[in-house]
Amino acid sequence: MSKLSFDRLLQSQGFGTRKYCRELIDDGEVSVNGEVVQNYKALVDTDGLCFTIFDEEWEYREHVYLVLNKPANVECSRKPSHHPGVLTLLPEQLSWRDVQPVGRLDHDTTGMLLMSDDGPFIHAQSSPKRHIPKIYVATTADPVSDALIQQLLTGVQLHDEPVPLAAQTCRQLGERELEIVLEQGKYHQVKRMLAAAGNHCAALRRTAIGQLTLDSLGLEEGEWCYLTAEHVALLVP
Repeated sequence: MSKLSFDRLLQSQGFGTRKYCRELIDDGEVSVNGEVVQNYKALVDTDGLCFTIFDEEWEYREHVYLVLNKPANVECSRKPSHHPGVLTLLPEQLSWRDVQPVGRLDHDTTGMLLMSDDGPFIHAQSSPKRHIPKIYVATTADPVSDALIQQLLTGVQLHDEPVPLAAQTCRQLGERELEIVLEQGKYHQVKRMLAAAGNHCAALRRTAIGQLTLDSLGLEEGEWCYLTAEHVALLVP
């Protein structure tokens, strides 16, 4: 259990500077349980707290954990260079909270992208030592063959990698489509592995991380949702 003054609480939730948060309170825009907050210095218990700003209800979250169904032509960067950044798909409050992508998806890769403002969580999910499986569906330029799948399962040698990299599992879904499960998370790994095996990746979509699947969340491309504690538990290998 922790207590914060109202201005610090609002700032921690991404509603702006403390000065601006105080102005919101002074203007009567903040309420709890239907009662307008009048003193920004008042301490409030954050455990299970819900509050309303501009008639919209918010739940206090010490940290946020969310998943975005990333569309194509969006960059996983706070400072995008050629395409819009993923933060443009989220409410402004989350950007103020310094929410960041967990790892990266190429601008043309779609699917599951975790995001959070919890540094240790981001580090743990990004660490190759965790061996967290990630499932991808790749559309290939040439038809999928048994030989291609066997190469990916046995391992292919990539430039600048000391040892061959292999898929954890790999199976054909269609004539030019396969599902590949990786643990390493190397740069452009699926695309580079397919190229090294003699094919080419025409499109790529990440469908799951750990035991959490994108389909189970019911998100259309460009949509996002908060992750519950149950969801986060599914990310642990």
